[in-house]
Amino acid sequence: MLDCIVIGGGPAGLNAALVLGRARKNVILFDEDKPRNRVTSESHGFITRDGIEPAEFKRIAHQDLAHYPSVSLYQQRVVAVEKEGNSFLVEAADGTHFTAKKVLLTTGLVDILPNIKGIESFYGKSLFSCPFCDGWEMRDKALVVISKSTDHAVHIAKLLTNWSDDIIVCTNGKCEVSGEDKALLAEKKITVIEDEINKLSGENGHLQTIQFVGGKEIKRDSGIVMTDLIQATDFASSLELEVNQMGGVVTDMFGRTNQVGVYSAGDHSIAGPSQLIIAAAEGNKAAVGVIADLTEESFQQKN
Repeated sequence: MLDCIVIGGGPAGLNAALVLGRARKNVILFDEDKPRNRVTSESHGFITRDGIEPAEFKRIAHQDLAHYPSVSLYQQRVVAVEKEGNSFLVEAADGTHFTAKKVLLTTGLVDILPNIKGIESFYGKSLFSCPFCDGWEMRDKALVVISKSTDHAVHIAKLLTNWSDDIIVCTNGKCEVSGEDKALLAEKKITVIEDEINKLSGENGHLQTIQFVGGKEIKRDSGIVMTDLIQATDFASSLELEVNQMGGVVTDMFGRTNQVGVYSAGDHSIAGPSQLIIAAAEGNKAAVGVIADLTEESFQQKN
C-alpha cells in the first residue's frame, strides 16, 4: 500500500511529491498534463524561476523528483477516488487501481472566461487574471479591467496603478459602479464604461480594440479579466469535501480537509491570490501535514 497518492501535477502536487519523497514516503503523482497555466508562455513571481516557461518548470521539477526513488510519476487521469475503511482506492483512466493511506488533491481549478466574442484569442497573451503575475509585462500600456463585480473591478483597477497610468474599467453591462467609486477612480484618471462588450479585436494574441454594443470602440493593449473558477475534477463533491465561496476546498494550514485522510493544496483550495509560488508553498505544507499524520498513526499502531 502506498503512503500517499497525489492527484495533480502542477506546482502544488510537484512540491508535495518532493517533500514526501524526501521523507522516504512511497508516493505516486498522477498528472494528466492539462495545467491551468498552459495558455501562458511565462510564469512569474517565483524567485530563481522568474519568467520560466511552464513546460520548462515542470521538466526541472520532474528532474528533481527523479532523485527520490520512492516517488513515481504516472501520466494518467484519475477517474475515481473511493474511501475503503482507513485507506483509499484510486482508479486511473487506463483501468489500473492503486491503494493508499492518504490522498492529496492538487487538481486545481479551471478558468471560465466571460462570454465575449474573441476573448479566447487574447487570454494568456495580452489579457490575464493576476496583476501580480503579469503586471510588469503590462507596464506603461493602455490597460483594461473586464469584470462583472464592482468590488473586483475597483480593487484590480487600484492595483494596476502600480504599473500604468492609463486604465479603463469595463463592467460589460453586468454591474454598476457607485458614484463614490467612480469619483475615487477618477482621481487617478480611471474611466468606467458600463456598456456591454460586443467583441475584442487584435492580432496574434495582442489586444487592440474593444467594441461595445452600439458601436463605440476604445483602444487597449492589455489588461485583466475576471474569470469564473470551477473545480477541475468532481472529487471534492464525491468525497463530500467542504468548499468555500470561491469554490476551493476548505483546509487547515496543513492541507487537511473535513474528511480524514484527504488533503488538498494549491488552486484546488484557493483562498487568495492564485500564483505559482503560493501553490508550491501550499503543496509543501500539505505534504508536511501528511507526513505528520502518518508518523502519529505509526506510533499509535505500536501502542
